[in-house]
Amino acid sequence: MAEIHDTKADKPRDCQSCEQAECSANKQRQDEPDDEFRQRQDLARKMCQIGHKLLIMSGKGGVGKSTVAANLAVSLTLAGKSVGLLDVDIHGPSIPRLMGLEGQQLVMHESEIVPIEVGGNLKVMSIGFLLGSPEDAVIWRGPMKYGVIRQFLGEVEWGPLDFLIIDAPPGTGDEPLSVAQLVGDGAGAVLVTTPQELSVADVRRSVSFCRKLSLSVVGIIENMSGLVCPHCNGRIDVFKTGGGEALAREMNVPLLGRIPIDPKIVECGDSGVPYVHRFADSDAAKAFAGVVDRILESSSTKTDDN
Repeated sequence: MAEIHDTKADKPRDCQSCEQAECSANKQRQDEPDDEFRQRQDLARKMCQIGHKLLIMSGKGGVGKSTVAANLAVSLTLAGKSVGLLDVDIHGPSIPRLMGLEGQQLVMHESEIVPIEVGGNLKVMSIGFLLGSPEDAVIWRGPMKYGVIRQFLGEVEWGPLDFLIIDAPPGTGDEPLSVAQLVGDGAGAVLVTTPQELSVADVRRSVSFCRKLSLSVVGIIENMSGLVCPHCNGRIDVFKTGGGEALAREMNVPLLGRIPIDPKIVECGDSGVPYVHRFADSDAAKAFAGVVDRILESSSTKTDDN
């Protein structure tokens, strides 16, 4: 893995709420060792500085989840929000490539990892930054993955953020479970599917996973939702249509939007340029903006309720 170098950076302000006695972070559990209690306190303080934590999930691979996560994060920054993008796909990190950040080296400041900053209001962290090369394989069991995810949440210098977008690997295994257990109350999940039944069936399990862990489902995104022919402008439903909408209705969760297929999304991903930056006037970029509008509306409503 790559070496992390030390540097100087501005120290983020502490969360004052965790100084209050009623904060759950200040209540030591029975038989909890002091060092674990302090680690949990530090993590809680870190998470308290972040307004909204969104776990981007999919029931199966190949649905474009990481592409959705990266473009959602960038779209949120375009809406004026400060955003963190955390890649917890330990075995297949895609975010460094999608964001054009391969080969970047991390630095340390006062025992904290400084994430890679993009454009002033987006901070990015991935296991990919710690690998010697993109071809290196991470061969870890669950406890090691839990440990590094805890480190990425609690020992990265995120500072105050409006949103933390967390790109999880497909399914309901170690990584999304670890995130759900560590981020604390108030986190939500955005589920990505394609329209066909095979993908939709797997997302049903993701909804069940969220409900068992009391993780609110912010909504479903139907990705790869139709292709507009560049020659005749006719619509081709490559993966059928309406699966995400039907699932949202069945599971009583919001449909955040449909993202159409655009070959330029693939080109941008391979070249490391966020699609919504390069093709801001495209139908897919407008669909991402619509999803962001619904997420912001949901987060505003949630804040008002609290």
